[in-house]
Amino acid sequence: MTGRAEIERRLRAAGCVWAEDEAALILASGGDVEAKVARREAGEPLEIVLGYAVLAGIRVELDPGVFVPRRRSELLVRLAREQALRFTEPVVVDLCCGSGAVGVAVVAGLERYELHAADLDPVAVACARRNLEPFGGTAYVGDLYDALPPDLLADVIVANAPYVPSDEIALQPREARDHEPRTALDGGPDGVEVQRRVAAGAPERLSRGGVLLIETSAGQGPLTAAAVQAAGLAAAVVRDDDLDATVVVGRRPASRT
Repeated sequence: MTGRAEIERRLRAAGCVWAEDEAALILASGGDVEAKVARREAGEPLEIVLGYAVLAGIRVELDPGVFVPRRRSELLVRLAREQALRFTEPVVVDLCCGSGAVGVAVVAGLERYELHAADLDPVAVACARRNLEPFGGTAYVGDLYDALPPDLLADVIVANAPYVPSDEIALQPREARDHEPRTALDGGPDGVEVQRRVAAGAPERLSRGGVLLIETSAGQGPLTAAAVQAAGLAAAVVRDDDLDATVVVGRRPASRT
């Protein structure tokens, strides 16, 4: 078996900044360590190599070709959980769910809830179903709200929709551009194309007083907020500099007035 020092050397030579930590995780994961090191050297995301990721303290399984949760999404999870706690039995919907990490992290620890998730990619949904199963959630294949049961109303909708402008995909780290589906990254010409569709469909899918939360970037925050406002929701932009995270929160009025 390849020793830890040699694994660290190889990972460092491949450009892994945290080679020592990665070597420890690969060794601890067991299985064919040599094959895992070779995959990481080839640029495959560490989380895919390990077969799991951790978001907000919750571990989820990951399959090749599925979007890897980023730590910045902890802001989305934190804000969504705060909103979910306003409801006795919140209905939570995770759009563009990927592995389902955001949705399960939001409901983890809640006593009563209903969890649904949707993604256009069947590979992602197959992964999400395994992650949602212990939480009693359901994942659907389809395009945003069209994938959900037609009569479903949500109290909290979370969406980590793709928000990288199309022309900037080539500038993304190798792990993302070569090993994650383009549909999970490409947000159209200005990066807000999918977010606009998420916002436009939200009012018909939110309960009264329900909340839509969309992860975005600092630069695109105003565009995302404008899309949420155009849909008739009151919008606010929340920023966490430590996480380099930005979330737009849109709220449906609790009354008809």
